[in-house]
Amino acid sequence: MSALHIGPIPLANNLFVAPMAGVTDRPFRQLCKALGAGYAVSEMVTSRKDLWNSLKTSRRANHEGEPGPISVQIAGTDAEMMAEAAVYNIERGAQIIDINMGCPAKKVCNKWAGSALMQNEKLAVEIAQVVVEAAVPYKVPVTLKMRTGWCDEHRNAVTLARAFEGVGIQMLTVHGRTREQGYKGSAEYDTITAVKNAVGVPVVANGDIDSPEKARDVLAITGADAVMVGRAAQGRPWIFREIGHFLATGEHLAPPLVAEVRKLLLDHLQDHYQLYGELTGVRSARKHIAWYVRALPGGDALRQYINTLDDCAAQWRAVADYFDALGARMDRLPRVEIAPSTDAALEFRESTHEQEQH
Repeated sequence: MSALHIGPIPLANNLFVAPMAGVTDRPFRQLCKALGAGYAVSEMVTSRKDLWNSLKTSRRANHEGEPGPISVQIAGTDAEMMAEAAVYNIERGAQIIDINMGCPAKKVCNKWAGSALMQNEKLAVEIAQVVVEAAVPYKVPVTLKMRTGWCDEHRNAVTLARAFEGVGIQMLTVHGRTREQGYKGSAEYDTITAVKNAVGVPVVANGDIDSPEKARDVLAITGADAVMVGRAAQGRPWIFREIGHFLATGEHLAPPLVAEVRKLLLDHLQDHYQLYGELTGVRSARKHIAWYVRALPGGDALRQYINTLDDCAAQWRAVADYFDALGARMDRLPRVEIAPSTDAALEFRESTHEQEQH
């Protein structure tokens, strides 16, 4: 397979990190890239001007020290506001602009749009066209993420994909669920296959890609140019190198060393604290720690303990001590099949994210 490009920008490989609210901040994106992801998209940034200077948006737009390409996802319902948001982020370092038409969250669909835009095809295409036109003077490519449709009776991804390509969108990511499904049920890949067959721009398959075998199979089934991993990377950022190795060799990597995971997580926490500060940092880090240890011996006890801590240093030390003890028992993590986050875990993430807005 030839090197994958977004417009003129070459990518390291075809393994992508999905944009996830409250998860794919700069520290997490950098970690995934270091562990084999070829591309990572930021959490979505609102197109509302009155929120651009908010702490929440400034954190989401923070790309300090992040290896490129820098991709910023924007969300909104007004075409001109979306164009302004694109320019605002380009002038602050974005090398690629991604339009969100895939988020199923009610608060996004009600306020900003996300996958709700798929109900209004005329507006969806208008937004794509205006954002592309705004980015052209900067020679910045525009991509778009969407779902298969709004509901089972209204799967319009193929129609929209053709229209988006027609106005200059240079890559399309399709999550194999409707907005109505949210994250429930199983992703279907027939629609992604149909989109790939309908357009000439790169197509990325997203949804339920949680193992090297699944990545291989989805690439083969859909003919997609890349796969995007979301929930399966939570607490398991090395999944990208596992997939990459498997695709290249057909063999599985050994599970990571406990000592390596200890260092990865502790470094991740330090970066996280520096971005969010003491109060928000210690709270928002809890979900990441819980994801790392959810299938490990004593993981539940550690999770319960860190939920009682409100001090970053104490939290960091508790994690270090846990992995020191684990390392005395085993050299490598056990090979455990980890299902993507449950709905309960997603709700925990959303509730944590709500707290971070205040």
